[in-house]
Amino acid sequence: MKKLIIIIGSSILFSLSAFAAKPTSVKYVEDVVTGSEEIFSHYVVACSDGKEGDVSAWDNRKLWCIGKGSKHDSCAKKQIKTAKQVCKNSS
Repeated sequence: MKKLIIIIGSSILFSLSAFAAKPTSVKYVEDVVTGSEEIFSHYVVACSDGKEGDVSAWDNRKLWCIGKGSKHDSCAKKQIKTAKQVCKNSS
């Protein structure tokens, strides 16, 4: 009986992880010029759990960072990787 409960519990945890928030859309908002004359594009990521998050694209969309106007450690070369991280952080 104990093994059955462990198996059922493991199945429930696995299925809950399958329902983690995922990006459903990435919408362009605007281009912004910073004080140091750098230009970044602002996007909003919509997640499957209904939450949204900001993303900044730098260097002609070669670098994608979490947050509006931020250029720090939370950056990736792929838009989808950054969008997934935004949704993961929102849940």
